[in-house]
This record gives sequence, structure tokens and C-alpha cells, in this order.
Amino acid sequence: MTQFTYETVLSTLQDGAVRRIALNRPDRLNAMNRALVDDVARAFDDANADPATRAILFTGEGRAFCAGDDRRDHTHPADEAEARALVDAIQRATRAICFGAKPVVGAINGWAVGGGFEWAINCDFSLWAEGARAFFPEISLNIFVTGGVTSLLPALVGLNAAREMLFLGQRYDAADLARLGVAWRVVADAALETEALAVARRLADLPPLAVRALKRTLNATAAMDLNRALSLETDATVAGFLDPETTRRLKAF
Repeated sequence: MTQFTYETVLSTLQDGAVRRIALNRPDRLNAMNRALVDDVARAFDDANADPATRAILFTGEGRAFCAGDDRRDHTHPADEAEARALVDAIQRATRAICFGAKPVVGAINGWAVGGGFEWAINCDFSLWAEGARAFFPEISLNIFVTGGVTSLLPALVGLNAAREMLFLGQRYDAADLARLGVAWRVVADAALETEALAVARRLADLPPLAVRALKRTLNATAAMDLNRALSLETDATVAGFLDPETTRRLKAF
């Protein structure tokens, strides 16, 4: 059985076919620092390359899935090269989730904020705990969203609802997200991982060639060109990082 070790992510193979990838900074509500971003990309790349892994369960340890950017560990990019390297790392994680061969079941617990909300949307099937909450603070902070959500979110909820969620940064509970079409299913908090694992097992039992082809085709046709969206998001986010107004807003958040 193949096991992988990372600084900020747990990766374990369950039932011989489902790989559980869990964000593991529970003392910080799994908030994103550079180590976590890099570990998520590596963990998904490794899982997608692992012959024993047939499906992936993606969740967060502790009280939250991912509370967005870790303000304590945040280092504002000093120049365009540094900003672009950071954003490219963030987008690499999304590419590993969305373009990887294995289907991904999200088990979203607690808060999913900013980049954490993006990762939840990147999952092929997202199960949300009844107590989960999510929002996008990026535009209010003078930065831009990443994770391909400018393509994926309108495909899920329609353009009007996507505008509301991205521009206005409103906070949503799991019932709201189910109504909008972001949450595939909402389950009791205590049953979240059990239900998500059952879905992952069903996916793992399907023929992998067909599953891989269907995931690739859906992501290529159901939304606008995802690669193009990732590129445009990267340019916009880099520009936001370089604006002095962004630093002021981040410090006040």
C-alpha cells in the first residue's frame, strides 16, 4: 500500500481504493499558507499517479475545511515575480484537483473561505455538513479569485448568482449552497465523512478508464475553457497583489 507524507496534509489509502486527503492545520482552521498550497498540489498529483487510488476524498481536519488565507503566515509579495510564483502555486493545486484522472469527493466541514471555498468547488462531488459556511472575501480585499471559479461557478449556479457570490462576498450556509447548486448534497455534521466515503467507494468501483474520460470531458465542456480562466485569474490576482491598496485592506480584514 502506497503512503505519502507531507508537512501540512494527511494522505491515507482507505479500503484499498479511496485515498483520503485531509488538510492538517487544525489549530489554524486549515488556513492556507504556502506550505499547505504546495502540499495539496503534491498530494493530488501523487494520488492521481498512484495505481491503487481509484477515488479521492478531500476534507479538513478539525473544525473547518479551510478558512482561507492565513493572515498570521501571510507574506505580501514584494514584486511581480514573487506574486506570480505564489499565484501559480495556487493554480497548480486546482489543476491537480480538476485535471487529475481520479474523481474527487469533497467532505466540506465548518468554514470554507476564499481559496478554501475554491477548493470545495473544484471537487467533482461536494458534500457539505449542515453546519458548514462559505464566502468569497477577495474582491472586498482588492484581490481576485483563483481556482478556476470564474468558469466553474457560473456553470454551477448561473451568471447572476455567480456575480452575487463573487462581487458582494455574502456568507452562505450549506442550505443556501444547496439551493444555489454549489453543494451537491447536504448531510448531518456527524455523518459527513461516512456519507462522503460511501460516494467515493461507489466511484472507486466504476471502470477507471470510463471515469477518467468522463471527468476530462465534463470539465472541458460544461464550463468555459478552464485553462483560459486560470490564466486570466492569475494575471488579475498578480495585479491585485501589486496594488498598495491591497496591503491596507488585508491588514484591516
